[in-house]
Amino acid sequence: MIEHSHYLSNTAKNLKPSGIRKFFDLAAGMEGVISLGVGEPDFVTSWNVREACIQSLEQGYTSYTGNAGLIELREEISYYLQKVTNQYYNPKSQLLVTVGASQALDIALRAIINPGDEVIIIDPSFVSYAPLVDLAGGVPVMVRTKGEEEFKLQPEALEAAITDKTKAIVICSPSNPTGTVLRKEELERLAVIIEKHDLLVISDEIYSELTYDEEYTSFASIEGMTDRTILISGFSKAFAMTGWRLGYVAANEEFLQAMLKIHQYSMLCAPTMAQYAAIEALKNGFDDVAHMKRSYRQRRNLFVSALNDMGLTCHTPGGAFYAFPSIRKTNLTSEQFAEQLLLEEKVAVVPGSVFGESGEGYIRCSYASSLEQLQEALKKMQRFVDKF
Repeated sequence: MIEHSHYLSNTAKNLKPSGIRKFFDLAAGMEGVISLGVGEPDFVTSWNVREACIQSLEQGYTSYTGNAGLIELREEISYYLQKVTNQYYNPKSQLLVTVGASQALDIALRAIINPGDEVIIIDPSFVSYAPLVDLAGGVPVMVRTKGEEEFKLQPEALEAAITDKTKAIVICSPSNPTGTVLRKEELERLAVIIEKHDLLVISDEIYSELTYDEEYTSFASIEGMTDRTILISGFSKAFAMTGWRLGYVAANEEFLQAMLKIHQYSMLCAPTMAQYAAIEALKNGFDDVAHMKRSYRQRRNLFVSALNDMGLTCHTPGGAFYAFPSIRKTNLTSEQFAEQLLLEEKVAVVPGSVFGESGEGYIRCSYASSLEQLQEALKKMQRFVDKF
């Protein structure tokens, strides 16, 4: 028998498995679990979008597309982004269709990082950011935020984290896991520091269509930031297309061409039939997006209000479909709370600690479930919390 671990790279050996997956796997082995852990819409992809995919199959569109994706899709993305960011992205040279926003993040980081480059990540953050920086040979620098400030990155905290090795910062607004939305004036204050230190911004805008209380501001629309920003988004959240694995990246031509080379060798192109579906989503899918958004807003209001009533303090998330309440009053760690809640009440949530040190003392709950399920989960959570 050979010693397999001897052959593994140190990077792969030291990479931690996703903390979210651990709880999904635990919940998957139990019957009757209400899951508030899943980061995906509970809606099915709209029928007209599915139909566009079926038609593409019937017409035999089953071969590769060009590496950058169908030009018709890139034209639709360009038109959409012009409305959102007030910036024109040339569909031929500044847009790339990827296999989900996750692949876009991966190739964006690989395109800009040299060994030892530091990338600032707002803590708590989505679980893949730091590992993707590691995989690209960079050093993730976690900058902590506070619940009492709605987990918003403060300019002075950003300034303090910057060194002569800092290359970029990853910003996700609305945020996964906290649902926090950075307003225009807050982004502008960060932009002053970013420009001063000549940093790049990877702006994860996958939840941009799911904002509830004010108009969304893209980081790429902030004055002077378009050229510094690698904008990443996709179809998973707004159009309920998680399983289709389709995203995109928009950036200046030089950044985009570097990413395109990595994409050519590692992925070739995104799935053809998913691209035809996405064209239909961008042309005729926004009525359904508005319907989903109204539903999420209603659920958010009910869910967050109930969490606060039971003593689990929670700010009102401005976007995405996550609540991030404090569980400190129970004197349990995030992991203990999530494990005991699952075993005793069969409600699955994600411990905040998997998203970074600032997440300890919190849990992430997705309210992308039916109202009936949410109400049932809240009853069970109330019963659990009452013990403490």
